Amino acid sequence: MPISQSWRRNWAQLIPFFDFPPEIRKVIYTTNAIESMNMSLRKLTKNRGSFPSDEALLKLFYLALRNISQKWTMPLRDWKAALTRFTIQFEERLPQ
Repeated sequence: MPISQSWRRNWAQLIPFFDFPPEIRKVIYTTNAIESMNMSLRKLTKNRGSFPSDEALLKLFYLALRNISQKWTMPLRDWKAALTRFTIQFEERLPQ
């Protein structure tokens, strides 16, 4: 049972996640946008092979992220409910 062993080993880091209300947890663990971004960056590096320097790779990532972020037009699913909960729970941290 590798999964259950991993949960037990990392329980102290995992349990704070459950302190958040369900609306916030849902936004936190929704990763489709992140996975899509990672896939796009992996595709860039896979097709190139090698880079002359670390700086060249960073410049390529910067430009790619700029282009990728322009495609993000869809709002996060259930964001309104999460924002309401953020406002209630972290009132002092959010601008009025």
